[in-house]
Amino acid sequence: MASNWVWARRLKDAREAKGLSQKQLGIDAGLDPSVASTRVNRYEMGVHRADNHITKKIANVLDIPVSYLYAESDALANIILIFERATVEQKKFMIEFANRLK
Repeated sequence: MASNWVWARRLKDAREAKGLSQKQLGIDAGLDPSVASTRVNRYEMGVHRADNHITKKIANVLDIPVSYLYAESDALANIILIFERATVEQKKFMIEFANRLK
């Protein structure tokens, strides 16, 4: 499982790529508006990690798979994003290609 620091960095990178403030991400993920900014800031600083329920909501808002946040390496995280955003045909091609590498 990814360390808190890696999880936090990926969260911040995904939030910034989506163009959301910490507060807006928190609100969109269902956090109380009065604490949304502080909670997301603590997640991004690695002080706390969101529970599974909130992590799923955050990933949904950021349009990323939850597994992206937990990937153990940056390369794997990148592959997860590429695969998730691919078309059905592209996914079939990637799976076939990967199977040939075995």
